[in-house]
Amino acid sequence: MVKAKVLYIEDDLASQRLVNRLLSSSGYEVFTASDGIEGVALAQKAQPNLILMDINLPQMDGRALTTRLRSSPYFCDTPIVALTAHRDADNRNLALAAGCTGFMTKPIDVDTFPQQIESFLNGQRQKLSAQEHQVHLERHTQELVCQLEAKMRELENANRRMKELNQLKSDFLTMASLDLQAPLSFTGQKLRELETLLDGVADQTAVLMHQNMVQRMKGGLNRMHRVADEINQVAQIMYGLLKLRLEPVNLGDVVADVVGEMTGVCASRQMHLYVSSLSHLPSVMGDEEQLRTAVANIIGNAIKFTPDGGHIYITGESSHQEIRLSVQDTGLGIPKEEQGYIFDLFYALGSVQNHSTSKSAFCGGGLGLGLSMARGIVEAHNGRILLESDPNTLPGSTFTICLPV
Repeated sequence: MVKAKVLYIEDDLASQRLVNRLLSSSGYEVFTASDGIEGVALAQKAQPNLILMDINLPQMDGRALTTRLRSSPYFCDTPIVALTAHRDADNRNLALAAGCTGFMTKPIDVDTFPQQIESFLNGQRQKLSAQEHQVHLERHTQELVCQLEAKMRELENANRRMKELNQLKSDFLTMASLDLQAPLSFTGQKLRELETLLDGVADQTAVLMHQNMVQRMKGGLNRMHRVADEINQVAQIMYGLLKLRLEPVNLGDVVADVVGEMTGVCASRQMHLYVSSLSHLPSVMGDEEQLRTAVANIIGNAIKFTPDGGHIYITGESSHQEIRLSVQDTGLGIPKEEQGYIFDLFYALGSVQNHSTSKSAFCGGGLGLGLSMARGIVEAHNGRILLESDPNTLPGSTFTICLPV
């Protein structure tokens, strides 16, 4: 029969094993954690009857951890015992002032240790005088403030570095896009010259063979142009330089154009794409080409992550405030832990090993620009994109573009 549940928070594995062995052999159920953050999470999950901890812990030291646990109603009365190699009275007094029930020192006396734990479970409590408690509580509070200041400085430094890296990423996108344009233009020009030369060749068999090669090269070149254009567009969005040519835009016509371009892809994968009537939607003021790109990326994403033979539904509704264009698929869905990142630049769902040049192959990877670009374009129109996806209950995902009327 299990006597009680004990949580031991200790970063030294040898100490973990020793305490686990001693208490388990005495009938206790023992849980172990290696740092303060893990300890808090495990305490909330396991609801132990007693918490045993080292003072010098990574992430959050034992005294700060005790204060954190005491702030929870679940651990107001739970015995929390410090177990440390620091034997001096100062460490003991600080631990008790922070909220520890007791203070034990290493090395452990293996003969008496289980009985000591049982005594704390039965109500034993080490106390300070009121004056000692006040003095050491003030010191503990000052230490917490100093730790908080140190953590804030760490966060500020990390945030500054993240901004620097983000700027480097933006600069790279701009430079990469510009550097790609010249060789792509030169290659395109030479392909056109080669086509002109082939017009004068008499051997039609050779001409057909070389024309086929030229067409395949042009296809590859066009894909590279699209990648360069996407990188350039993303860079403009990141710098806030996206220029919009505003005019009345009929979203029904935009959707019809995009769906028409994707008919062949859907047919090759036996997918069914249903578009409800969008004629009732009022026009929006926007840049038609940019909105077409956003809609194409959302629909293309649905196609990519829906298995062959799947279904995609495009619907629209309007109110006096906004128009909503929804793209619902019967695909894989997006895990909740990844939904907060799905619109981030370069974020690709799944493994990068799935990367391919295809924008329509099932689960084929990409550069992770499409959804980020779509959001940037929609937000430039003072709109937003909503995501609904719960792989545990419903198949697929629904992306909704919301634009002001």
